[in-house]
Amino acid sequence: MTAPLLELRTVRKDFALGQGLFAKRRILTALDGIDLSIAPGETLALVGESGCGKSTLGRIVAGLMPATAGEILFDGHPPARGKARARQIQIVMQDPFGALNPKMSVGELIAEPALLHGLVTRGTTPARVAELLSLVGLPEGVAPRYPHALSGGQRQRVAIARALATDPKLIVADEAVSALDVSVQAQIANLLKDIQARTGVSLLFISHGLSLVHHISDRVAVMYLGRIVEDGPTADLFARPRHPYTRALISATPEPVPGSSADRMHLTGEVPSPLALPSGCRFRTRCPHATDICAEVDPPRTAEGAAHVACHLAHRLPAYQSQTPEPAPRLQQAIALYRAAAARLDAA
Repeated sequence: MTAPLLELRTVRKDFALGQGLFAKRRILTALDGIDLSIAPGETLALVGESGCGKSTLGRIVAGLMPATAGEILFDGHPPARGKARARQIQIVMQDPFGALNPKMSVGELIAEPALLHGLVTRGTTPARVAELLSLVGLPEGVAPRYPHALSGGQRQRVAIARALATDPKLIVADEAVSALDVSVQAQIANLLKDIQARTGVSLLFISHGLSLVHHISDRVAVMYLGRIVEDGPTADLFARPRHPYTRALISATPEPVPGSSADRMHLTGEVPSPLALPSGCRFRTRCPHATDICAEVDPPRTAEGAAHVACHLAHRLPAYQSQTPEPAPRLQQAIALYRAAAARLDAA
C-alpha cells in the first residue's frame, strides 16, 4: 500500500472570540478531530455546507494558519514551514482576481514563485512561463497582459499556472471553480485532471458542487460542523452513502433526468451555531432518523471497508437507491467539448 503524501491526525482548530475589556472570551472550534489522508497523485474532494470548516482545513494544510492541536505529516514528516512549505504545497483560491496582483503582468505573476525558490534564472524564465501557460491551455501571447484584461476562466488558469511554477506535490483548490460560469467550471475541472495526469500532483479539491466532485475526485470526505462524518472512494460513496447528511447532500443535487426523484431527502431546521453545539451527534437536530442515543453519545468514526462513517444508525438506515449525480446538460456538453479539443491537441 502506498504511503500517504499528506496525513492529518486529530487536527483541531480553535478561534478565540470576544477578547476585550468588557467582552467575555469564547472559543469557537472550527475543526474538531480531523483524520484524513491523501495519497500521491490522488484527488480528495472535501464537501459540506458553507461554514463547516472546509476552507479553514485547506488553509491549515497550505500553511496559511496553524492548527491548534493534532498532527500533520507530509511525506511521513512534519511539513516544512514558510518558504519551504510553499515550495511543496500550493493553494488556488476561489477569487483569482483577488489572488493576482493587478500591477503585475501574467508572465511576472507566473515567474515570481519560480524565481523566489530559485527554480529558474532570468534567462530561463520566459521559456518556463511559456511552458506553464501551455500546460494550462493559454497561448504564450497572454504573458504580457494584465489580470484585468482576462476573463474569469483565464485568470483562474493563470492562478493554476502560478501554483504549478514551484513543481508542488500537492495543490489545495479552495472552491477554485465556484465563482465561474458552469461551462468554464467544466473546463477548469478537466484542466486539473489533465495536469494531474501529466505531473502526478495530488489535489485537495474543496467544493460544494457534487456533480463536479463526482467527476474529478478519487475519494470524498463529507464535513459537517467541523467534523468528517463520512469519507470513502467516490463511486462507493455516491452509490451507497451511509450517513444521513451525505444522503441529504446527494439528494439535493439536481437530478440528471427531469421529473425523477430517487430517494429525495429534505433537511429541516438551521445549522446549529458552532458556539452552541448539540449534545451527542452534531447532525441530530436536522436528522429525520435521530433516536435517543444520538442525543446522548457522540458517534465514533468506524471503518466500513475502504470508507469511514460517524453515525450510530449507519447499519439501520433503509437501503438507499440513488442515481449517480451527473453534470447538468450544459456542463456535460462543456466536458465533452473540452475532452475532444484535448484529444486533438494530443494527436497533433
